[in-house]
Formats: sequence, C-alpha cells, structure tokens
Amino acid sequence: MTKPGYAHLREAERPSIQRAGGARTTQMVTPQCVSCSFLNGFTVIPPKAAIPLHYHNCEESVLVVSGTARVEVDGAFFEAKSGDVTWLPENLPHRFINPSKTVPLRIFWTYGSVNATRTLVESGETGLVVAEHRQDG
Repeated sequence: MTKPGYAHLREAERPSIQRAGGARTTQMVTPQCVSCSFLNGFTVIPPKAAIPLHYHNCEESVLVVSGTARVEVDGAFFEAKSGDVTWLPENLPHRFINPSKTVPLRIFWTYGSVNATRTLVESGETGLVVAEHRQDG
C-alpha cells in the first residue's frame, strides 16, 4: 500500500524478475512509492550460482538475510554470513556468489540513489536498476 507520506510494501505483492546468473530480484522501495533518495529490495541467488561482476554509480549496502555468500570486491574475496552487512562505494566491481550446494542465498540491498545504474564488467552494458522491472511487464 502506498499513501501520501509513506508506503507499506509486502514482498509477496511486488513483481520480481529473473536476472543473469539465475538470481531473482524483487524491488521494494522505488520511485513508485515516491522515494526520492534510495532504492532497496531482495535478491535470491540459487545454490552454486552467482550474479555477474558489476558496479554501480552510487553507494550500495547489502545485508545477507540468509545463507552464506562468497563476495568478490575488486578482485578480493571474503565470506559474508547471515546478519553481515557490506558497504560498497560507487564504481567498485563486485558480485555475490552462493557457494552452497543446497541452500539459497538471500540478500537485501540498498542503493544510495533512485537513479542507480548497474554496469556489467564483462560487457560494459549499463542500465537503470528501476528499469529492470519493466522487463516483467
């Protein structure tokens, strides 16, 4: 529900999209609910899958909700477990990898701009994060 001055959003009622690497993303706070400063949402990465190496034009923070991530940041790797939070400045290549053979990795991300972009390192392709849902109709 979105009303003037606030929004109460339920993940089950929001559209989700399939992303590269087998991940599924559900955007939560977007300009659609009149956010003017940030975006956030959930991404689930299936077992033995990863999202492609990419970077953004703004800061990003990621909370590992469940599972364990192998996180690559600018060529270095570390492990992030449930409850861990990462912060990344703009233009720093990174990705989240799910090393588990059985357990999905669930993350909650926040971008520091409603105009956040994602640039894929391999292809150089850049797109607005909020535009990704337009693929779902």
